[in-house]
Amino acid sequence: MMGEVMASINYSKLTLKDALDAAIIIEDDAKDRYQELAEQLEEHHTHEAAEFFRFMVDNEKKHGDDLRKQRKAMFRDEPREITAAQVPEVETSDYDTARAFMSAHQALRVAMANEVRAHDFYDDALKHVTDSKIRSLFAELRAEEVDHKKQIEKVLAKLGPEGTADPNDFVDEPTAQ
Repeated sequence: MMGEVMASINYSKLTLKDALDAAIIIEDDAKDRYQELAEQLEEHHTHEAAEFFRFMVDNEKKHGDDLRKQRKAMFRDEPREITAAQVPEVETSDYDTARAFMSAHQALRVAMANEVRAHDFYDDALKHVTDSKIRSLFAELRAEEVDHKKQIEKVLAKLGPEGTADPNDFVDEPTAQ
């Protein structure tokens, strides 16, 4: 996927406004996906995992709002020139990630994988960015992803050891109707 990302966005010619817009798109996509996962898990009565995903919704919303304020202060209401199709879904997981009876541990591992991908995206993008302001923005965003990983690790540590039950053992086999 990263090869495709580099082909769709020319980082050496990226403007600061485009960089902010890309970061906003990434945060909004992550917020939306976490919301969908939380709703999916609520339907499966997996409340502990859904609760964690709702926490991540709030987290991603705050980051997106902060980036929007920064963009507005610098560029007022100038239209976006970069499209969501150009921006990879680096901080989102697949829809089939949520499972019936998903544990909080499993939800945290999904979130961790998302944060690692986002960190790696900004790290990789930094190799191609030449503008100092964009480099600073991407370095800051990469550092935030490190902080997010640390937050997830702290929550995992508070949960203690994971149970040995496999959630798949509780899933009913499909039956003929």
